Amino acid sequence: MNKNQKIILYGGIAAVLCLVGLVVALIVINANRTEQVNQAREETENLRLANDRLILQNEFNQLNADFSQYEDQQIYLKNDSLVQKYNEARLKVEGLLSELNQEKKSNAANRQRIKQLESEIATLKNIVKHYLEEIKRLGEENEGLKKEIQAVTEKNQQLSTQVTQATTQNAELTQTVKLAKKLNITGLSLTALNKKGKSEKNITKARQLSIHFTVSPNNTASAGMKDFYVRILTPEGSLLGGGGTFQMDGQAVAATAHRQVEYANEEMGVTIYWDVNTTLTPGDYLVEVFADGYRLASRHFTMKK
Repeated sequence: MNKNQKIILYGGIAAVLCLVGLVVALIVINANRTEQVNQAREETENLRLANDRLILQNEFNQLNADFSQYEDQQIYLKNDSLVQKYNEARLKVEGLLSELNQEKKSNAANRQRIKQLESEIATLKNIVKHYLEEIKRLGEENEGLKKEIQAVTEKNQQLSTQVTQATTQNAELTQTVKLAKKLNITGLSLTALNKKGKSEKNITKARQLSIHFTVSPNNTASAGMKDFYVRILTPEGSLLGGGGTFQMDGQAVAATAHRQVEYANEEMGVTIYWDVNTTLTPGDYLVEVFADGYRLASRHFTMKK
């Protein structure tokens, strides 16, 4: 074999090898590209599955929110089968979503679940729509009932106001009658007496105190025996005691002196004595007179030494 023939032979072999290498390279490149396309398609399907799942989950959450905001009115629904249908459909959707959330890759079974979810959510939408229509109709009925109740309530309030006014008037009338029956006294005086029963200007020498007043005529007051109580407070603020107790506003009140007299609805003078049993000092003395649960008079007297 001459030199030219060798060159041609080697050149042909090299060309064949290059062609084989090119074919192999094309096959590898095509295989990689096919795998990349498949991976991209699978990722796209997985993303579509995740997106569909998210959309359906959001629709389901919104339906639950729409349903729940009127849930407290379920007890007023006459057609409570709507609630039962909704709960049954809701459980189906929750089950399908739970199964779908466990799968991350798209496959025939998951695509079938997506279609089933779309169908169940469509059923839920119809139930919620019917439910809200029923609530609206019920609300309109309740609005009419509320107006009737409001009218009755206003009428009752008017009646209650009238009763309150009548009660107040009766109480005022009762108080007026009670005050009309209250005894009135005039000319209240406090006099210090010595051991001879004569008027004594020096309070420190007093052996007895005389309280005198005049009861005015009052035909409204009940006639009969009346208990008059006197309270005397010293300049130091202490009560001169010894007259027992009487009731005033539901409480027992200590008295200085007490006298019972018969009242015949005519003017009469009353004198009550208190025997001095302590050292009296000059100054301002407060004298109060009570009868029938009323304070009839209150007056200050300055007693000198």
